[in-house]
Amino acid sequence: MKFTLQVEDPQSKARAGSIETSHGTIQTPIFMPVGTAGTVKAVHQREIQDDIKAQIILGNTYHLYLRPGLDLLKKTGGLHGFNGWNKPILTDSGGYQVYSLAGTGRKINEEGVVFKSHIDGSIHKFTPEGVMDIQRVIGADIIMAFDECTPYPCDYGYARNSMEMTHRWLGRCCNRFDSTEPLYGYSQTLFPIVQGSVYKDLRKQSAETIASYEREGNAIGGLSVGEPAEIMYELTEVVCDILPKDKPRYLMGVGTPANILEGIALGVDMFDCVMPTRNARNGMIFTTEGIINIKNEKWKDDLSPIDLNLGGYVSTFYSKAYLRHLVKSEEMLGAQIASVHNLTFYLWLVNTAREKIISGEFLPWKKEMEKKLMQRL
Repeated sequence: MKFTLQVEDPQSKARAGSIETSHGTIQTPIFMPVGTAGTVKAVHQREIQDDIKAQIILGNTYHLYLRPGLDLLKKTGGLHGFNGWNKPILTDSGGYQVYSLAGTGRKINEEGVVFKSHIDGSIHKFTPEGVMDIQRVIGADIIMAFDECTPYPCDYGYARNSMEMTHRWLGRCCNRFDSTEPLYGYSQTLFPIVQGSVYKDLRKQSAETIASYEREGNAIGGLSVGEPAEIMYELTEVVCDILPKDKPRYLMGVGTPANILEGIALGVDMFDCVMPTRNARNGMIFTTEGIINIKNEKWKDDLSPIDLNLGGYVSTFYSKAYLRHLVKSEEMLGAQIASVHNLTFYLWLVNTAREKIISGEFLPWKKEMEKKLMQRL
């Protein structure tokens, strides 16, 4: 993998760059649609590529390991072969899912994590080495180190001990990754993850430790788990000021459009979140002029397109009234249209941010866009 820093915004810490992978080049800043179980919910691969114009999607180690399982993924040449996506893929290590789905059933120690499957209650064990092996089988272009995601709130002692264990696990991840080869003839890249909960000194220490490994990119984890947005922004800035400028920075699980704009201004290059598709299924529609609750009565007779400014088939062909009818009727097509539209908006947002960074207009555009995002139409 190769990252090229192309333009830095003179009025903020925003930057435009590119990431070269074996499955194509990613223009940054970038939003990555989440395909947890091998699919972005309710969206065809053709729509992700041709309509939404996503450059990279996510899969998840925890979910793919449990279902469909490693044997089938290996037979198909990894996730690319299984789901037909021929562009870059990133996989999370499963550390967050072990925290969020296993609940009280998980047991963490130095060796790794024992947890119960949320599907059938069966017992499984993740270790740093095992997670590297699983992600080799999945075959993602960018894979994540195994970490512990601490809850919010958590006390300082727990956060410190967890961070230090995550650092030790990182050493084991790197050793395993560097001593094994990709399975499918193309290269893979390992990103470490900064932890430290909401404690600034721990975040600084973690960022310095992560940077010392000199991997090809770095991730910031353990944020957007319930803490106030102001704390997330403060800690993101602290970490970005330490992580090397010549490596991509990935803020995991973030977030709202406003979160993404602020993250870009702080120097983040990569984002992911389930919000665009999850909120779409509940009727929240992001547009270039503000946010719509499509279930509201005011859209019942509105025959105007969902958002002409976005372009693309879904956003310009279907009317607000028709989408409202589908969502209110709980028709599956409603979730599909809304999901494609919201993802199109998220990709439009980061692509426009990139254009504004390159043209030197990012900060005034960001301020204007943030005003629109506060509007409930």
